[in-house]
Amino acid sequence: MRILHLLASPFWSGPAENVALLAQAQRALGHEVTVAVDRKRRDIAAEEPAVPRFQALGLLDEGGLALSVKSPPWELWSDLRALRRRQVDVLHAHFTHDHLLARWGTPKGAVRIRSIHAPRSLRASLPEAGAYTVPASHLKAKLEGRHRPVQLLPALVDPMFQPAKDRKALRRTLGLEDTHLVGMISTFQESRRHALGVEAFGAFARQRPQARLVLVGDGALLDATRAQVAERGLEGQVTFAGYQQGPAFAKWLQALDEVWILGLGNDWSARAAAQARACGVRVVAVKEGALPDLTDAQVEAPTVDAVLAAAVSGASARTEHPTNERIASDILDLYRQAAELRR
Repeated sequence: MRILHLLASPFWSGPAENVALLAQAQRALGHEVTVAVDRKRRDIAAEEPAVPRFQALGLLDEGGLALSVKSPPWELWSDLRALRRRQVDVLHAHFTHDHLLARWGTPKGAVRIRSIHAPRSLRASLPEAGAYTVPASHLKAKLEGRHRPVQLLPALVDPMFQPAKDRKALRRTLGLEDTHLVGMISTFQESRRHALGVEAFGAFARQRPQARLVLVGDGALLDATRAQVAERGLEGQVTFAGYQQGPAFAKWLQALDEVWILGLGNDWSARAAAQARACGVRVVAVKEGALPDLTDAQVEAPTVDAVLAAAVSGASARTEHPTNERIASDILDLYRQAAELRR
């Protein structure tokens, strides 16, 4: 099966890593798979670019698509013409721009699939597709009226995410104390609720004075969070680990006892929670996206009391997460269903 994923983003963030892992798993199952990304936007110093990552994985599509929301009309027309000439069996669109382009540019004989990565894409103007994927099971009902197959596309997890062989030694190498470590592992932005996390940790530390908070990431609200930590007198109990990626990020995650996920960004598959679970780290999380399926202790409301109650509850729900191969196989079955319905 020849599969082309469309991902109109220049960033290695949001759904990009999940798309890459899905494409790798599909390729491992014997299929021809490439991923086209935004090749136009280059001024993205604030975030890691996607092109080098997909290139290193041997997945980057070189079919000449600009695939950018910043494209002028003549560039969109060029993309449409280039797309129509492609020899593919499946065109898998991931963002609105991709889906609009695919709506008019799907090659003859190919099936068009649309992945929904966040609820904001579920609107009446959503173009037609042969089948859909959603990041959380409760979103399936939103597409029932379209009378097309809908499949859950959960977070895929890189094999490097696994429990640490010697967590005490790992903590020493990272300069961390061997005590109860709570972590938050996301960009410092409003939706991730770092301010709530710091307040809740202050209350948590009053019950467990030996606990430490590890904040991994960077972003617009980093300085504000540093100031909040200082105002609360928590400097001695909070570590700012900075932006981490790849194996370095996995090591910081493996060092934790539990991770607090108090909000999601633009990918509702809750990949960070799946990565934490794979590392044997307890997950305390709010009820957003796919988090309820990956959470050990659920935060019933975004309040200090609710976070504290979940953190001290000791709850642990060790449900099995599907392997990347199983997820890829399910999505391939979805492609086949869509092709069968078209006949």
